[in-house]
Amino acid sequence: MMKNTTDEQYKEAVSLCRRTFMAKTWDYGTSWRVLRPISIADQLYIKARRIRTLQETHEARVKEDKTGEFRAMVNYGIIGLIQLSDPNGPAEVHPDEVANWYDEKMAIVYQTMLDKNHDYGEAWRDMSQESFVDLILMKILRIRQIVANEGKTLVSEGIDSNFIDIINYSLFALILITEGRHSG
Repeated sequence: MMKNTTDEQYKEAVSLCRRTFMAKTWDYGTSWRVLRPISIADQLYIKARRIRTLQETHEARVKEDKTGEFRAMVNYGIIGLIQLSDPNGPAEVHPDEVANWYDEKMAIVYQTMLDKNHDYGEAWRDMSQESFVDLILMKILRIRQIVANEGKTLVSEGIDSNFIDIINYSLFALILITEGRHSG
């Protein structure tokens, strides 16, 4: 059974990511609607690679901290899920509709977290931030390979499952940063 604390922390982390996503939607519209899965994977790669560089060098020359990068990965993951479900939809979408899409996709991600947290316990609480980043990078490489295979897999989960895992690893990292157990 999941602790109430995890549920509350998870929802708070999601709320902060959603707030940023919606603010950027008002600023930029839905310009991200042009992104294909490989482009979203590349954006995720840039964010994860930067966090890994910060972990290894302990030096940042760009203002954005690791917390901001993890939040960005949550939001790019949501963009990925939206684009997979409606790749040829309208380029411009009203922010209210975008908010609905965000909530629908996040509900799927949340349910996945609940299911996996039930089966695995809260093993993620004992993981290092470095492991989260390495697992995210692995998921990105899987997405790239699936795209190269024209979306086909023989026995593995699809692109959507990899986006879901990236979102959840990022949210777990954000929770542990908030707790002070990982650096932000």
